[in-house]
Amino acid sequence: MTKAKHIHSSADARRLARRRLPWMVFDYIDGAAGSETGAVRNRAALDAATLRPRILRNVADRSLATTLFGVPAERPFGIAPMGMCNLSGQGADLMLARLAARYQVPHGVSTVASTPLEKIIDVAQGHAWFQIYFSGDGTGTFKLVDRARDAGYQTLIVTVDVPEVGRRPRELRHGFKMPFRIGPRQFIDFALHPQWSLSALFGGKPQMANFDMPGYEFDRTESRARADWDTLARMRDMWPGKLVVKGVLDVEDAQMLKAKGVDAIQVSSHGARQLESAPAPFEVLPKIRQAVGQDFPLFFDSGLRSGEDALKTLASGADFVFFGRILQFAIAAGGEAGLNRLWEVLSDEMSIAMAQTGMQKLP
Repeated sequence: MTKAKHIHSSADARRLARRRLPWMVFDYIDGAAGSETGAVRNRAALDAATLRPRILRNVADRSLATTLFGVPAERPFGIAPMGMCNLSGQGADLMLARLAARYQVPHGVSTVASTPLEKIIDVAQGHAWFQIYFSGDGTGTFKLVDRARDAGYQTLIVTVDVPEVGRRPRELRHGFKMPFRIGPRQFIDFALHPQWSLSALFGGKPQMANFDMPGYEFDRTESRARADWDTLARMRDMWPGKLVVKGVLDVEDAQMLKAKGVDAIQVSSHGARQLESAPAPFEVLPKIRQAVGQDFPLFFDSGLRSGEDALKTLASGADFVFFGRILQFAIAAGGEAGLNRLWEVLSDEMSIAMAQTGMQKLP
């Protein structure tokens, strides 16, 4: 708990993670597309939003509980799918899975997770959703979808905002690649961060664990540009559970997705990691809510840094939100204790903001 006790906000977790992580790993987690103005725009939109303070309301009893696809969840926020989480700390995927199980919230399991998807859903006690990219001609993609279904996943997240991988100069300068490769530059970087490097040495180099299927080798740079509405229709036909489409920032697209029978839409700019010029998701959210109606499930991620951010987003039309990279920073800063500490901070921030705005229950 020694390191975790220094985490009083997500900014603290990021600051501590920056000290501990090799530069290439920190910049892979923290970086955004281009000159990163998209990330600045996301943050500015959230900062500009305000909540309405109310007084003299009995808010002694407040609840952060909600339901998600009719299933109880103890928090209105979950864990966004993030690739190669074990770079932030050995066993990070399973730390996140245990957190999901404890609070009964979804753990988004990335296509490029460092731990097999079967192991994660087991540790998460079923509280896991599998995220898929369409890559190449789709052969490997649909094999992974079948594998997730066979493993017991009930919800599939189809990420649609990466027809080509965005350029993130910070990670490119460090020569970051997946699968993970170590050259002279990376060796020096690791030597200057011995605590992380020794942990990685004894724990083993992080791998993309879901690509051990015969005849399927994942290439992160492989084009995903062939995916179209027919691809989505095929995914809908083959997936028996809930289908969430992630990476939506356009009202017309949202209306089409609803008409095509998806179960939920996730408003997201991929954390500003793909298209630098994309609009701030927070500004688009109310427009999409109006377009799809009040009863259609609408989720959100991108740029959230606090429980108060999450409450703003729920008040602006989201039914549920997802935190991403700040959870990895907490793991890098203080391991599982750091993750649990930040989760408590996020919960406290939301609960206090609810009290100050006169809310006993979520918007």
